[in-house]
Amino acid sequence: MPFRFITNSIHTFLIDYPVAIVLMVAPFLLKLGKSSPVALWLSMVTRATALLLPALTDDPTGLVRVIRYWLHLWADRALAVVSISASSAFHFTGPDAWWYWGVAAAVLLTTSVLPEVSAAQRANLDTRTASEDRFDFSAWKGAIP
Repeated sequence: MPFRFITNSIHTFLIDYPVAIVLMVAPFLLKLGKSSPVALWLSMVTRATALLLPALTDDPTGLVRVIRYWLHLWADRALAVVSISASSAFHFTGPDAWWYWGVAAAVLLTTSVLPEVSAAQRANLDTRTASEDRFDFSAWKGAIP
């Protein structure tokens, strides 16, 4: 049995919004930016983007709903890759480097290793077969020359 338990609602309400806010405040509390001032401000920009993503995602928790959920997940992963590469590119050391590596690992874990499932899948209601997903073209027979 696969280890899947994160739904879209859990991802948004328990991960996206609160964690993005915490990740925006934590760099100031941890006094990041000692190895490079870029560490503090890059963290703020990437986390503000992470806070904006759920507001733009096309799901019940989105405010504007212009980004598909799968694209939201890939944008989260891209922000994790930015965190990993920024640590090397800007030569972060000490707490700055640990911060970026830790955030990247957490984001990749939540978006890749622990994949989301829909509420229907959790309730085991999504029992369609592959043949039921196909469109029935028999109604179109004779309508198209």
